[in-house]
Amino acid sequence: MDTSLFSRPEIIWFLGGLILFLLELVIPGFFIFFFAVGAWVTALICLIGNPGTNLQIIIFAVTSLLSLLALRRVIQRKFLYSQKNNDDSDAVEDEFTGKAGIALTSFAPGQTGRVEFKGTTWSAESQSIISEGQSVIIISKESFTLTVKPKNI
Repeated sequence: MDTSLFSRPEIIWFLGGLILFLLELVIPGFFIFFFAVGAWVTALICLIGNPGTNLQIIIFAVTSLLSLLALRRVIQRKFLYSQKNNDDSDAVEDEFTGKAGIALTSFAPGQTGRVEFKGTTWSAESQSIISEGQSVIIISKESFTLTVKPKNI
């Protein structure tokens, strides 16, 4: 194996970035990716010019932190489908909001009851007293719990 290949800083930075990228796939949190980006930017600059070791470390640190601060939220919203920031969450919410269900149990404010909606049983909460068998309207959905109100006849 040719050792002169591994003495080139752009190869070392590129391989370091690749290792960091692969670590991102294994470790949760989505922040190691940006250090991989910093390593790849440093490799690119080493390929173009010949910066010293100290300058390479500064380039790595600055580009890693800038990419982390500038792009983390954008990429999380776009690819990780954060439920609060995802445009599709409105479509899911519309599947429930305003639709009718049937109370399977009686429950009062501060209690959790059961509601049937689309053939599935859901946990439900309400600010009103709900009686078993009563028709309800879904106000919102949070995780697996529906917030409902009595249906006015």
